[in-house]
Amino acid sequence: MENQTLTITDNRTGQSCTVPIYEGAIRAMELRKIKTDADDFGMMTYDPAFLNTASCESSITFIDGDRGILRYRGYPIEDLAQHCTFLEVAYLILNGELPNQSQLQDWEAQIFKHTMLHETTKKFMEGFRYNAHPMPMLISTVAALSTVYPEARHIDDPENRKLQITRLVAKMPTITGYSYRHHLGFPYVYPDNDLGYCENFMNMLWKMVEPKYAANPVLARALDILFILHADHEQNCSTNVMRAVGSAHADPYVAVAAAAAALSGPLHGGANQEVLEMLDQIGSKDKVGAFVKGLKEGHGKLMGFGHRVYKNYDPRARIVKWCADQVFEVTGKNPRLEIAIELERIALEDEYFIKRKLYPNVDFYSGIIFQAMGFDPHYFTVLFAIPRTVGWLAQWQELLADSEQKIARPRQIYTGYGKREFIPLEKRTATVATA
Repeated sequence: MENQTLTITDNRTGQSCTVPIYEGAIRAMELRKIKTDADDFGMMTYDPAFLNTASCESSITFIDGDRGILRYRGYPIEDLAQHCTFLEVAYLILNGELPNQSQLQDWEAQIFKHTMLHETTKKFMEGFRYNAHPMPMLISTVAALSTVYPEARHIDDPENRKLQITRLVAKMPTITGYSYRHHLGFPYVYPDNDLGYCENFMNMLWKMVEPKYAANPVLARALDILFILHADHEQNCSTNVMRAVGSAHADPYVAVAAAAAALSGPLHGGANQEVLEMLDQIGSKDKVGAFVKGLKEGHGKLMGFGHRVYKNYDPRARIVKWCADQVFEVTGKNPRLEIAIELERIALEDEYFIKRKLYPNVDFYSGIIFQAMGFDPHYFTVLFAIPRTVGWLAQWQELLADSEQKIARPRQIYTGYGKREFIPLEKRTATVATA
């Protein structure tokens, strides 16, 4: 396309620099051409939290936040959630295309083949304190798998990468199931590969003394859909960590552990738990109006609304709301649901929220669903990690195949001291550290 360039005039020197525009962006390295003299390092960009920086090219996930669009490999999230299983979507994200019947059967067989954990790994998990939080257990155990499968470090071998990816997708429900049982003080339940992916996960969570666990099909399908919705979401915090660690050519186990560590933060993976706390704070449907009035006056905090990317209704939120209706038909309605529905109704009609583009996001209803299904709030982030592992691994694969990618090494703007004269210990006076 003609005229796809940007001309920048440096008012320090009066010189102009023309740089090409590529897919709506300019390459940051082009700015290095802008110098005051030959010894000048060149211009850099300053972008805290990467609010306006594209660090990679990706063909995995497309998001249009203004229009509320989310697609995996070109397929609308609505279609995938309605028609596919999580393992179908996992195959799509990892391989670029939806599987045919034969490919899906082979993929499922490979997953079920690798669901077991080595007994030494099981013993490793048993060594955690009796009330250990499931998320650090998951992070530590995934990292420890690097010692069980040392061949994983050979990341240049495509077949080896494929094997480790399959192992991780297969074992994440087992690890999370064991961490859940550990927290409750219950014996671990081995995988049952006669069951589907989500049904088997539920079996490892909730099987007691019955000879064969039978999952409620409505709840299993709801969990399957929630896994689909959380499988990938472009360059979020944990994905950025996965790519950064992967850029050093670390093996996938430690890279996924690092990504999961980022996910464990309350600003990333813990938002749905904070929604529940907000709904409890409100207390009842008739108090929603007063809560909203307080928000407008600067009191309280609104959770589950708004998004860094979406400036419209999060497309995942609509699907989650539908899931909630299905789940509550089985579990009975959670009192929080009435509060949530009323809060959503007011927010979608109130100019205060509309002007600020505060629409419900995926976290608004997901926590209510998870709790209705029997999960404690501290386990919500662990549930998030199972499907997101697929997205992390797809991003990791893509990174390794991208010839432009190098080890991640952001620049900084130094704001500290200039050169200082060294003071011997005996001559130093008391000082207050500034860092």
